[in-house]
This record gives sequence, C-alpha cells and structure tokens, in this order.
Amino acid sequence: MLGLLEGKNVNLRIMEKEDLPQFAEWVNKPDVFGEYNPLHQMPKTEAEKMLESPLELTPFIIERKDGSKIGFVAHFHVLHVAGKLLEIGYSLVPDERGKGYCTEAVGIMVDYLFLSRDTTRIQACTDKRNLASQKVLEKVGFKKEGTMRKYLFIRGELRDAFLYSILREEWKEPQILTKTA
Repeated sequence: MLGLLEGKNVNLRIMEKEDLPQFAEWVNKPDVFGEYNPLHQMPKTEAEKMLESPLELTPFIIERKDGSKIGFVAHFHVLHVAGKLLEIGYSLVPDERGKGYCTEAVGIMVDYLFLSRDTTRIQACTDKRNLASQKVLEKVGFKKEGTMRKYLFIRGELRDAFLYSILREEWKEPQILTKTA
C-alpha cells in the first residue's frame, strides 16, 4: 500500500486498481455523486484510464478508521494561461454525510498539498445551491472569491458556481499525521 494520510476520524489513501469497481459504482449512482454534480456513467475501463491519465488527477479514497470506504477526494491541475492551478473535488456516500468526515478529509488534503507542493493556492468550485459543500470549504479555511455565472451544466441546466480558494499564508498548522505504510 502507498502512503496513508491519517486524520482523527478518517484516513486518505491513494486510489488503487482494486478500488475502481467501488469508485465506478459511486460515480454511476446519482445519489452518491450528488445532485450538484453532472450525471455520469463510467465503465470500469474508463475509471482505469483515469488512474493512468496524464491530466495529473490524483484521487484518494476516504476511509473511516474501521477501513470502510465512504467517499473520495481528488486533486488535479486546471490549465490556465498563467500556469497550472491546483483544484480539489470530493464526494461522500449519502449515509456518511453530515458527520464531519468530509470536512476532515478536505482538511487533510489541503495539509498534504501545502506540505508536498510548491503552490500558493488551492481552489474548489461548488454549485451555488450546495450549502453543505460551501460549509466544508469555509470550515477548512477557504474563502469565497466570487460567482462563476452559468459555469456548470448539471441535470439539463446551466448553473452558477461559487469559486473558493485558500492561500498558503491563510493555511494553519497541519492537523494530520502523514504515514507511509
């Protein structure tokens, strides 16, 4: 197993091939991927290609301390004329939402990225109606930068999104333990 990013209630570990059937199941279920994300249908073969993609997408599995897989968080680069911007995305299975796991997982990911990357900012965007995601980002220290009008095409309509970011100088002391297993 690769490195383990350990928190108080959840751990993050890099997604591996044996996780792909579970990940594809999550992405293919609208209630898991969430009402604020585009509908997806992803065969396992496409999920395998995602892990081998040159897009610099790195997905992590979120696990409770008992080893139960409850969601994922990923970091990826968004191309911009000024260079690569570092962005994160995340989702939990419905039964595990509202328990603080996602906030902790996003905090672990932010700690990991600021400890391992030479970046001054991490960003995330969320549907403007997704209050739970906004709370997660704000609890971790992200600031709302503004509205991206008609930015997301979700379930047949263009939706506005909020852009959030956290800067290195706004980041607090890391709250995670990073272990290699």
